[in-house]
Amino acid sequence: MIEELNQLGGAAPRTGDLPRGSAVAVWSLDTTRGVIGGHEAEGAEALLDADERKRAGRLVRADDRRTYLASHLGLRVLLGSYLGTAPEEVRLVREDCPNCGGPHGRPAVAGGGVHFSLSHSRGLAYLAFAAVPVGVDVEALPGAAAVADVLSSLHPAEVAEIGDLPEDGRRVALARVWSRKEACLKATGAGLANGLVEPYVGAAPTPARVPGWTLRDLPAPPAYAAALALRTA
Repeated sequence: MIEELNQLGGAAPRTGDLPRGSAVAVWSLDTTRGVIGGHEAEGAEALLDADERKRAGRLVRADDRRTYLASHLGLRVLLGSYLGTAPEEVRLVREDCPNCGGPHGRPAVAGGGVHFSLSHSRGLAYLAFAAVPVGVDVEALPGAAAVADVLSSLHPAEVAEIGDLPEDGRRVALARVWSRKEACLKATGAGLANGLVEPYVGAAPTPARVPGWTLRDLPAPPAYAAALALRTA
């Protein structure tokens, strides 16, 4: 597994071969950039599909909309580079939901070829690519009110672990737990439909073991936490 971050900047990326076996390519992106992978961020909508444009249009805050458009432009640039096609020609689909069977499971490339995951938070995006199901998540540190709101929805052991920490350590611990859970739930396609109790990922500096998955924390800037989940069985 590769855990260092590649930086997606303004120039066209050099992605190399598609990841094989347990290898993972992880990229970070500053979504406030004016040029992303050789494409103007202001023109991102022209390279996205109808569903992506619709989702972007539902976002009320300009910053949220820009982050969404920039991160999806970055996703298409990287997928296009890995697959040898233009960003706008990458066709994205949804797998069947593992909970209900509906067409709103994990995002995927039509015809397969590579598994991917995308996460963005407050001007920063992480993208992961692998030969097997993968999930990535990046989270900005929550405020004290968010800690109080979310804490009770976690696994009881995680609630106890975070509750035992001093006030100033709880925000970091919650961001750590949230990013780990989201990475797992994105990798499976289950999402938040079944709540946040499972899987147990732990609040300690090292993630708990999740059967069938390799779970790792990723390097992240100050005031962020990030994690990656990769299927191993």
